[in-house]
Amino acid sequence: MHTINHQIFNITSVHLRVLEPTQAVTPFQDATMGPFPAFGLAMLTLEDENGFAGEAPVYGSYINILESCLLPILLHSHNVPYHQLYPQLYWSIRNEGFRGPASALVGQIDLALHDLAARREGVPLHRFLHADRDTVKMYGSGGGTNYTLQELEKEVSLFMEAGVDCYKMKVGKAFGTMMKEDAERVKFVRSLLGRDVRLAVDANQIWNCGEALRFAEMVAAEEVAWFEEPIHSASFEQIGLLCNHTPLKISFGESERTSRLFPTLVKMGVQHLQPVPNHLAGVNEWKEVRDLAAKAGVDFSSGGYSLFTASLMATADPACEVEYLYSIMSGLECYFSIYPEWKNGYFLLPDVAGLPVRVDWDYCKRENKITKQHYWSDQNVRKYSPTVSL
Repeated sequence: MHTINHQIFNITSVHLRVLEPTQAVTPFQDATMGPFPAFGLAMLTLEDENGFAGEAPVYGSYINILESCLLPILLHSHNVPYHQLYPQLYWSIRNEGFRGPASALVGQIDLALHDLAARREGVPLHRFLHADRDTVKMYGSGGGTNYTLQELEKEVSLFMEAGVDCYKMKVGKAFGTMMKEDAERVKFVRSLLGRDVRLAVDANQIWNCGEALRFAEMVAAEEVAWFEEPIHSASFEQIGLLCNHTPLKISFGESERTSRLFPTLVKMGVQHLQPVPNHLAGVNEWKEVRDLAAKAGVDFSSGGYSLFTASLMATADPACEVEYLYSIMSGLECYFSIYPEWKNGYFLLPDVAGLPVRVDWDYCKRENKITKQHYWSDQNVRKYSPTVSL
């Protein structure tokens, strides 16, 4: 039985590399951000004393937190088992807060440690985490608020040909000021999908409770599978009111950086939880939300870097899905020598040790795709010394 708890991680080096952004298939906009003409990726590589490496996507813009809190512990902890190492990492960022990027950085290091542990044992990460299957259901995501009807039709056709049975589109055009057009676009997409393919909508937090209820009524006939982040993710009182006044399934979770808030979302009436693995403070936190969803009888899905996320989702119920935002995510595949295949509405996980993605670093170096990099060892990182800032 594979377990990480008693594994020792004597990390000798940490390497952060930022890759050149790749162009979006279609420049993408949602209710509150965009358009995004390109999409980027930064990778964190941990190497242990025996030359084994673990990698995971990482925030590339918070070097100060890495250098002041996390790397001093990671590089100067020797012969410390994971079940002792992880709490040290976690509590080192207490004064940075558990609801922001510091918490996510702990999780990104934790995912890299899990990747390293699985690689050392020579098994895929999903098998290391006791999954019994190699396929993960996915759903198509896109439908930017800036898309023309022709672009919507092209994207919907692509997903339907690939066998998905659910498509999610953006609503809240022009910062939520064009609700009538949003509703017409939803009706248009429903006409393309027919009634056998589920349709979800995502408002990226733009409306208040009253506006969200009005929009829910406008699209009621379109059989919306779920209504994602229709109001501000921190407005718990309004989330509760919304859930109590609409029959639509309301989903939240992408904006959270800690698993501790998800029970509150369930109490508010949220019926679809959507934690992003590399937003939370570790693999175990993501699993906590997975198990909460199963116990509460609510839907569960995850997005983020979909090809990485698929590995974790293989441990969930087979009905649970990974979001694939094709327009901006697919371009990153040029950097990967190995990644999950997308077929008949599923990701097929490769039989490779660790996470199901391998960055082709030789290609990245040869083509000058690494735009920025940082390298740390115990020679240029001091031992951990907690500081207090008020």
